[in-house]
Amino acid sequence: MRTRRILIRAALPFALAVSLVAGPAAAQSPAPLPVLGWSDELTGEPDRLDVLTTVAPISSMIRNIGGDRIRLRGIVPDGTNSHTFDPAPSDARQVANADLIIVNGLALEAPTLDLAEAAKRPETPVVALGDLTVTPDEWLFDFSFPESEGDPNPHLWTNIPYAMEYATHIRDALSAADPANAAAYAANHDRYQAALADLDARIRAAVLTVPEGQRKLLTYHDSWAYWARELGYTVIGAVQASDFSDPSPSDVAGLIDQIRAEGVPAVFGSEVFPSAVLEQIAKEGGAVFIADLRDDDPPGDAGEPGHTYLGMMARNMSIMLDALGGEGSAAFADFAPGDTWIP
Repeated sequence: MRTRRILIRAALPFALAVSLVAGPAAAQSPAPLPVLGWSDELTGEPDRLDVLTTVAPISSMIRNIGGDRIRLRGIVPDGTNSHTFDPAPSDARQVANADLIIVNGLALEAPTLDLAEAAKRPETPVVALGDLTVTPDEWLFDFSFPESEGDPNPHLWTNIPYAMEYATHIRDALSAADPANAAAYAANHDRYQAALADLDARIRAAVLTVPEGQRKLLTYHDSWAYWARELGYTVIGAVQASDFSDPSPSDVAGLIDQIRAEGVPAVFGSEVFPSAVLEQIAKEGGAVFIADLRDDDPPGDAGEPGHTYLGMMARNMSIMLDALGGEGSAAFADFAPGDTWIP
């Protein structure tokens, strides 16, 4: 195992130095956080913990708890289908340099895990957040993830209480791998949990603004099953089959009939999974087609303050709940989606 050295910084960060000199008044207007993202090169050097992860929502959570005390590499590019992503041979170097590997689990990242097992150092732990968060009796199966194939729906992170559990498991994993910075990880975790609790409270209030008869979801990719179970919404179907093919003509006709019969106001596509078929289903069923939900691709460009898990979920809720007849945008008008860690 690599021995880490503890670095003593000679100079305080500028924002902290100013606050110490100027007193409490200066602390009321802190400098914006640097937006570090999750595209670091893992170097294998002992000055920081090298963390390898997969999809952007998890990467964003890890950044908020690890802050600038880690190097973080999200191996699945933003906006890529994580179910079918196959890492390149060049990614093996990133894996080999990782001190810690954190994945979603629940069979989401099988090719990446295969690479990790082949290329990682023997002492590098692999932490599967989903497997730590739910037990098999809590798994959900659906059209995109049928029980007959054995793998549950892995999209736990769209349900905020599960995201809060993810954050705690991330804190524990970072602290176990890097005990010298455990106090910093704990403090960052507490700040992030406060932001997640705020997000959860806003969502719980906003979902109630949707008329009861309109609390129904038809999506392309079935990413919202755990969210719907938590908040009392009904997922009436998902268009994308488990093999990522388009639905059969009979499936399309059945979904159109169901939209008409149940009065579904909106049908939701994904920016990651464009679908002309879903647009056709919405049109023929008399529903509005919304094509820009994101389940694993934060909004904006990398490096922008809103390109975070918090920003992704706030945007999704604004779009989804407005389209269903509620007041989603109002609930998140003053929500701060940026990172919460402290340098």
